[in-house]
Amino acid sequence: MNKVSENPSKNRNAGGAALMTVTALFVTLYLTSNIMAVKVISIFGLFYFDAGTLTFPFAYMLGDVLTEIWGYRIARKIIWLTLLCNILLVIFTMTGVWLPSPEYLKETADAYNHIFTYVPRIVAASLAGFLFGELSNAWLMDKIKKITGGRWLWMRTIGSSAVAYIFDSVPFVLIGFAGTVSTHDLLMMIAFQYVSKLAIEALFGTPLAYAAIGLIRKWSGIQ
Repeated sequence: MNKVSENPSKNRNAGGAALMTVTALFVTLYLTSNIMAVKVISIFGLFYFDAGTLTFPFAYMLGDVLTEIWGYRIARKIIWLTLLCNILLVIFTMTGVWLPSPEYLKETADAYNHIFTYVPRIVAASLAGFLFGELSNAWLMDKIKKITGGRWLWMRTIGSSAVAYIFDSVPFVLIGFAGTVSTHDLLMMIAFQYVSKLAIEALFGTPLAYAAIGLIRKWSGIQ
């Protein structure tokens, strides 16, 4: 049960503002990741990953914060909200593709169409990975917290992500890039995405989660 300090009204307001802020950042990072994922990055011709890999672990970090502070039930609702936002991204960007543009802006229109025609496939891949990965991450985060009695936050953030990234990376890469890159590159993308996401989560995401959770608890009085 959440504990509050001597001013319940102030705590509710602060807690609501914190939840709104974390939710906005969570949704923004997922939308940004899906647009960035259109570009595949190659490191020395050996490692391949989509550009969204750079931002995606921080969305997972915020998912950990949501589950840690507000519980699995609230985190699950926000996950479904994010799913809806991704669908809206596809609907409205594709509407922009279908609408006509003046001839003198053909180059700009072609660039827009080239990017956002591919986005629906990326979003479809992301939604499959998102639902399997993020829901399993939030569920495991909550279960590990109960098993450990609320201790060892790092074990919850890294342990839940170690499993969830499997459910996320495999369907995302297969749906998003099968047929556009070679089988070798496809397997390399899955492997490198998994390792790099987990490394970013461990080295940067978990320390940021500690800082965010501590700040929210201090600011809102939620324990």
